[in-house]
Amino acid sequence: MAIITIVGSGMMGSALAFPARENGHEVRLVGTHLDVDIIENCRKHNRHTKFTRDFPDGVKFYQIEELEEALLGADMVIGGVSSFGVEWFGDYVLPHIAEGTPVLTVTKGLMDTEDGRLLTYPDLWKEKLVEMGKTLSMNAVGGPCTSYELVAHDQTHVSFCGDDIEVLEKLRSYMQTDYYHVSITTDVVGIESAVALKNGYALAVALTIGVNQRVYEDDTLHFNSQAAVFGQATKEMDKLLRFQNAYSLENLCVGVGDLYVTVYGGRTRLVGILLGKGMDIDQAKAELNGVTLESLVVSERVARAIRVNIGKGILKAEDFPLLLHVDDIVSSKKAVNIPWDDFTYTEI
Repeated sequence: MAIITIVGSGMMGSALAFPARENGHEVRLVGTHLDVDIIENCRKHNRHTKFTRDFPDGVKFYQIEELEEALLGADMVIGGVSSFGVEWFGDYVLPHIAEGTPVLTVTKGLMDTEDGRLLTYPDLWKEKLVEMGKTLSMNAVGGPCTSYELVAHDQTHVSFCGDDIEVLEKLRSYMQTDYYHVSITTDVVGIESAVALKNGYALAVALTIGVNQRVYEDDTLHFNSQAAVFGQATKEMDKLLRFQNAYSLENLCVGVGDLYVTVYGGRTRLVGILLGKGMDIDQAKAELNGVTLESLVVSERVARAIRVNIGKGILKAEDFPLLLHVDDIVSSKKAVNIPWDDFTYTEI
């Protein structure tokens, strides 16, 4: 039996308590400073406030003030924070983790630099570890997985990525079940880029749903337009993976799978529909008050990096009409006007 400590009691971090505990491990779920009420509810009812199913018996719950106790003897630490908590996790949590402990993060995203590079979160944390003079094995999970379906034991296939295949094999042995299936790879940039890039594109597909609801004044889904944007999104994701020197069919499939599941459920779909129906980004955020919209942050960062590299002559604007339009909507409050003709091509 291993000791698995999850720091961050958001939906995905909390959902991973299910396969971990069902495999017979000791599971300790720690809330951040923003999760006080969630942990109190878990202690009283053995259930997350967003879930309709109880945790497996034996999961232990901790407030952030009890972090050191929760980390004591941990064989594995799962980082369950959102993109907004990346720097906090690096500054506050990493220093408390015992030397050599493997860390698996569920946080999907990229950070852009002034010179137009896109860095994975594990790479950012590695830089902090160097400053601390500390060694931890930094790993990440990516792939099409929604938290509530994982809790419901829907068949799920994800990828764990990290630098050491033996560490990844150990992490897989801790977490894999008959419904949670895990591939492993040392291509961290590829997996992390693929699952982050889909954020803006899932929003783009959802725009078509909102546009059609506004134009036709009904709830018909109009799959032609969704499929057209989905196809363009796949092409742009392919080009961005190549820009990251991280293209492979496996990586693209992980990203496209994650794009598919994000289109059909979750917060990104909601904001995309509202924008397509005619709201600007401020109105959409107000409508979804209290909902974490980290996909907007990630898509803005990726678009910003694209624009820097267009200026350098490394990338071409005509290769990314969809994501750049999403960025115009989110960053400049431009009206939705999907650039359909920019998706067409002539091949001889």
